[in-house]
Amino acid sequence: MKFLITIAFLLGLTAVSHCFSSDGLESKRKLAEQGDSAAQFSLGWFYYYGYVVPKDYKEAVKWYRKSAEQGNAHGQFKLGNCYYNGEGVPKDYKEAVKWYRKSAEQGYAFAQFSLGNSYYYGEGVPKDYKEAVKWFRKSAEQGNGVAQFMLGGCYYFGWGVPKDYVFAYMWFNLSLAEDGKISKQEIDDLEKVMTPEQIEEAQKLSREWFNKKNATD
Repeated sequence: MKFLITIAFLLGLTAVSHCFSSDGLESKRKLAEQGDSAAQFSLGWFYYYGYVVPKDYKEAVKWYRKSAEQGNAHGQFKLGNCYYNGEGVPKDYKEAVKWYRKSAEQGYAFAQFSLGNSYYYGEGVPKDYKEAVKWFRKSAEQGNGVAQFMLGGCYYFGWGVPKDYVFAYMWFNLSLAEDGKISKQEIDDLEKVMTPEQIEEAQKLSREWFNKKNATD
């Protein structure tokens, strides 16, 4: 399941793209040098992906760090990713967790997922399924499809929560609606072991959650 971190990141790329404008690189640089944390994050993004400028992970880390140290949740998350992947800095899971946590505590869904993933695999922190579930749930409740998938898996196997096929189905079903593919096989497998009543209950819970989420968005 480690490939899911990549999926989550790609989903996050769309989520954070609203931070950018068409002002141009030099406009962003000027703002970044004046201490604007959003511009610092944007400039880091340009260097990370080689957008307008040559790709340069070290330069990306420099600007992500400036943004992160000002409390920018996006910058904190991306700096955590750089430490997790060893991009522009030596790979360091503990440092990745440090920055994921700062971002996650501000409510950033992708950082919450990544922090949960760190606890799930025991990377940078002792393996702790209950703590993983806590952070997967926070992310899943914001509509993160990969976190919903992981939370469903925890209910399916009884890791960090009591085993519960109804809740596993519910979260897999929500993940399928969000992502469109990653939970289909898990739902098919569950339907082979669940009663029709359990499936109906899980589908009802999914609808109620989805309707409640849409009503508050």
